[in-house]
Amino acid sequence: MAAGQNQRNRKNDPMVSKTGKAKLGPLNLAQLSKLLESSTKPKEKAKIQRALNKRPPVAVPAETKVAA
Repeated sequence: MAAGQNQRNRKNDPMVSKTGKAKLGPLNLAQLSKLLESSTKPKEKAKIQRALNKRPPVAVPAETKVAA
């Protein structure tokens, strides 16, 4: 009956799924970019790249010229 012992001892972490894989949803673009650079596995890189592509691009406010 040692198979189910992990659930009793495991601490809940909102950034990690039940299987121990990182959740990418709450990360921002900077965090995802850093994670993409540090990742070595192609499968993880593809997953992070998909998460980056899902995010809408950050809108940079255009400078408006003020007439003097």
